[in-house]
Parts: sequence; C-alpha cells; structure tokens
Amino acid sequence: MRINFKVCAWVLAIGMGGAISGGAARVAAAPALYGQERDDDYAKNKYYQQGVRDGREDREHNRDHYRKRHFKKDEDHRAYEAGYQHGHEHDDHHDQR
Repeated sequence: MRINFKVCAWVLAIGMGGAISGGAARVAAAPALYGQERDDDYAKNKYYQQGVRDGREDREHNRDHYRKRHFKKDEDHRAYEAGYQHGHEHDDHHDQR
C-alpha cells in the first residue's frame, strides 16, 4: 500500500490553515467582548460613577473635559474615563421620557 504524500501534504496544509484562521477570528472578536464586559464591571466603580457625573455636568454646561483628575492607579483612571465618556455622550435622563 503506497501513500500519496502530495495529497497528504495538501490535506495537512488545508487543515492547519483552517485551524489558524479560526483561532485568529476568535482572538479578533475577543477585544469587543472584553470592552463590553469592562463597562459592566466599571458600573459599580466609584471612579466610573464620578466620571459619569463629571461627564454629564460638562455636557450640560457645554464644556469639554473641564476637570483634569489624577489617579494613583491606571485602572482607576480607565474607569473614570469610561464613565466620563458615557456621561458626556449619553443623555440618560432624556431617554427615560
């Protein structure tokens, strides 16, 4: 029984290509899901809530990032910025009417 190595090489190459591209698609989709989960996690963070309040206040007074805050941890700064962007871009009170 003789094995055709040319056919085996093609089958192996196609199988590996599919596995690699499938893994790459999963990795590419992960940041979008990660960011969505991150906003949910931040909702209970006091710096996120402060950012939402500051963002709303700046939107109401037609200001662009009026306050410059400094944080000890990068994670606190990211939470504040996410909250600020949410507060500045969304009119939650107006949506409820």
